[in-house]
Amino acid sequence: MRFRHPDGSTVHLAYCTNVHPAETLDGVLAQLRDHCEPVRRRLGRDRLGIGLWLARDAAHALVTDPAALRGLRTELDRRGLEVVTLNGFPYEGFGAEEVKYRVYKPDWADPERLEHTTSLARLLAGLLPDDVTDGTISTLPLAWRTAYDQTRADKAQAALGTLAERLDALQELTGRSIRIGLEPEPGCVVETTHDAIAPLTAIGHDRIGVCVDTCHLATSFEDPDTALDALAAARVPVVKSQLSAALHAEHPGEPAVREALAAFAEPRFLHQTRTTTAGGRLGTDDLDEALAQGGPLPDTAPWRAHFHVPLHAAPAAPLTSTLPVLKAALTRLVGGPRPLTRHLEVETYTWQALPPELRPRARAQLTDGIAAELTLARDLLTDLGLKELP
Repeated sequence: MRFRHPDGSTVHLAYCTNVHPAETLDGVLAQLRDHCEPVRRRLGRDRLGIGLWLARDAAHALVTDPAALRGLRTELDRRGLEVVTLNGFPYEGFGAEEVKYRVYKPDWADPERLEHTTSLARLLAGLLPDDVTDGTISTLPLAWRTAYDQTRADKAQAALGTLAERLDALQELTGRSIRIGLEPEPGCVVETTHDAIAPLTAIGHDRIGVCVDTCHLATSFEDPDTALDALAAARVPVVKSQLSAALHAEHPGEPAVREALAAFAEPRFLHQTRTTTAGGRLGTDDLDEALAQGGPLPDTAPWRAHFHVPLHAAPAAPLTSTLPVLKAALTRLVGGPRPLTRHLEVETYTWQALPPELRPRARAQLTDGIAAELTLARDLLTDLGLKELP
């Protein structure tokens, strides 16, 4: 979906296909047929943007076979779909029964991460629509925080510097500008937007910036205005933004609230949980740790958990979502005289991890849910003065 900003530029809105995990190229093609095109039709659109997730095997198949890449581009066109952004965070196994900490491997100290991201950049240059010259890719925020010493930090920094050089060369070769955004996430080396400033200013290249995920921003209790002001002051670009909402519990000490939270503690994904105190932010790596008897988090202030809840459907009371944080961030990102980023991506990958009674039971229900999320995002954008384009 495309929108005209009041400054005349085009803002792109997509939804991320990591909600339909597939490891192979055949699986990706099936996603386009079974999910993405039906969402487009449900919205009544001639064209729909998707943020592709290409796992290692799918990316390898495409980068080693130019005919396969041309075939994917043809299939996108045939089904009324377009790609200006990729989700390069998960490497493989995102559809496994247990993902948890595996999603952070390989990290930026491992050569595989550089090679995979380079492949994604080359692929995106070939997938961009004919009238688009700029593409973006989100990636993990350096590494999970444990076992990350100075040696690994130096390797990660060098890898990102090499990537920037490769992106420069790619633009010279193709005329397409591809930028990468580190996606701050609780528990990682770069947990907050503030944590991103030092490593990114050390690289000092405008092709390497930040992907602002509004669920992660909210989980870390970051104020959108403060965060975006600091990035702007440091001249760190917001490459893209993922529109997502976290789980919010206003009164975590109440038994009914804890019972409601427990329904969201599940075995597949990591749900980092945070609260704030007079001494700063405290957290656990997962929601069940926070809920454990005598757990480490005080329950006198609100909790937020890294659980991407559907944008249009806040959890039932006594829980809610951090949709207000998303709205505040979006106002700053695209509501000003010029957009801070032109690539927006709805990323609710946890539909099948919701409590059983909230999960879509059929493909059509998932289609309806994703379409409803995109409709909400569209309405937020038009309320900010952007004009939806055909």
